[in-house]
Amino acid sequence: MRRIEWRKVLLTAMLSTVWSGGVMAQQETPDKATDWKRDLAERIQLHGYAQGGYNYTHRDGTDANTFEIKRVIFWAEARITDRWSFLFMHNFSGEVQEYYTDYRITRNKLLTARIGQFKNGLSIENPLSPTSLEAIDVCSEPVSYLTGCGSDPLQGVQYGRDLGFSLFGETNNGKFRYELDIMNGQGINKRDLNPEKDFIGRLEYRPLKGLNIVTTGQLGRGHAVALSPFNAAIALGQNYRRNRWTVGADYRSKAFNVRAEYMEGKDGNVVSRGGYITGAVPLGESKCDLVASYDYFNYNTDFDMDQHKVVAGLQYWFFGKCRLQAQYVYKSAYATSTAFVPEPVHAIMCQMQVRFH
Repeated sequence: MRRIEWRKVLLTAMLSTVWSGGVMAQQETPDKATDWKRDLAERIQLHGYAQGGYNYTHRDGTDANTFEIKRVIFWAEARITDRWSFLFMHNFSGEVQEYYTDYRITRNKLLTARIGQFKNGLSIENPLSPTSLEAIDVCSEPVSYLTGCGSDPLQGVQYGRDLGFSLFGETNNGKFRYELDIMNGQGINKRDLNPEKDFIGRLEYRPLKGLNIVTTGQLGRGHAVALSPFNAAIALGQNYRRNRWTVGADYRSKAFNVRAEYMEGKDGNVVSRGGYITGAVPLGESKCDLVASYDYFNYNTDFDMDQHKVVAGLQYWFFGKCRLQAQYVYKSAYATSTAFVPEPVHAIMCQMQVRFH
């Protein structure tokens, strides 16, 4: 009888232990799942924006107008560890824009390595997001031409991005920042068409709160993907010297923002140079800004192929980083090696920007 009783007691204890353990496991599983989901949500951030609107242009007595979607961008950032992260960006009206991984080598922000496809460090404006730039047509003409954003036929449309490797960091509590890029020089989603790589350097100095002084430079060789009306000496498919340098400053405060930069480039033996100044002034507490910009660019200094552009307008921030913009744009007549544009361009641009996170 005692053996049977002890067996019953032992069996009862074992079943009780298993049952209570199962109950505890059931109670702990939701918490663990919640912790896992919370950790995942904290490590992955989703971003996106869309820009579209209406454009009216007048040139040589001809009018044109259209509604258009300029860009729809989505990107995801994943923080794998405190030092290691990954980013993927896609343009739904185009193609993959960026995909790269960052690894912070030092414990502080002194040295970080990046490999993949990303914006090059040339100029102040190129690394900036279109959602923070004041002009609806985004970059000034010197930046667009010299960084590969699209107006130089020799480079084609590169969106200011390229495939390569970068080392960057900052010191002295962020007062000094540097960047060194080694790039293909061919643009996004493209293999290099010549054996040389492009080297881009960037130095930033912040002596005062809100003030950033920037100088950048590029040494490399391009591969002409098309003929250029600004540089007839370079043939289709030719490898040519492509160097650039810039110097400028950016100041931001509650009272106003202003950005100015001088830029110069050399493609083969042809020198191009120009500059811009862009600013925005908040109008009281209305969330409305007055925006103005002027840029000048000489595509070929040997033949004085210069163009002037003026932008003036308003922007209203109706929610977070969402805004409505309306601007007048004037572009002067200019010459190329094959033609002269006798009439200036007048345009009215309106745009709505929606951005989350």
